[in-house]
Amino acid sequence: MTRPYSPEKHHSHRDVTGGWLRPAVFGAMDGLVSNLALIAGVVGAAGAGRGAVLAGCAGLIAGACSMAAGEYTSVKSQTELMRAEIAVERRELARNPEGEQAELAALYRARGLDDDLARRVAAGLSADPEQALRVHVREELGVDPDDLPSPYVAALSSFCAFAAGALVPLVPFLFGASGLVLAVVVSVLALFGFGAAVALMTARPWWLGGLRQLALGAAAATVTFGLGHLLGVAVS
Repeated sequence: MTRPYSPEKHHSHRDVTGGWLRPAVFGAMDGLVSNLALIAGVVGAAGAGRGAVLAGCAGLIAGACSMAAGEYTSVKSQTELMRAEIAVERRELARNPEGEQAELAALYRARGLDDDLARRVAAGLSADPEQALRVHVREELGVDPDDLPSPYVAALSSFCAFAAGALVPLVPFLFGASGLVLAVVVSVLALFGFGAAVALMTARPWWLGGLRQLALGAAAATVTFGLGHLLGVAVS
């Protein structure tokens, strides 16, 4: 016997529009890779020691602040642009509601509804001006007016993630490491682990994400170490 249909919600989705995942992932990877590369460059030029610690700390602080400021500005600008376009749509709905309703009906016809049904759906949605605004914004701008990304969330996520990532290659030197080997080993494990974790979050093979991030980080650190070594030899 066929079970009656139930409108009960059988699954849930993760938040994909909160504005935290991209800056967090970017910040952590950028912090780890850039600080490992910076420390590797200093060690390649002058050897391990106080200079590596100072460079690592400076890279962590400057990078975290720069990332936070950049994320705040970019997301704030994006959100302001979205709000400006939403205001345009609100004014157009107030000035020409019939035209906007016809536009909505045309959109649903283009998506496969017959003319009569498209008109009735558009009329029903347009009965409430606020609901009509939400529908038009989602359909025309592709954003949810009730869930715009927060520049504060983006900035804080980016700052914390960059600082955490940048701390990884610095920790061995804070505890007296005399060479680059331990910092590289710790960073390699962190790069692979974080890449794998992000891949699992985005439903991709964990090993592929780990290897991809490891390859990118290793390439950056190798190039910077080589340049630092060449500069160190040239200066000496």
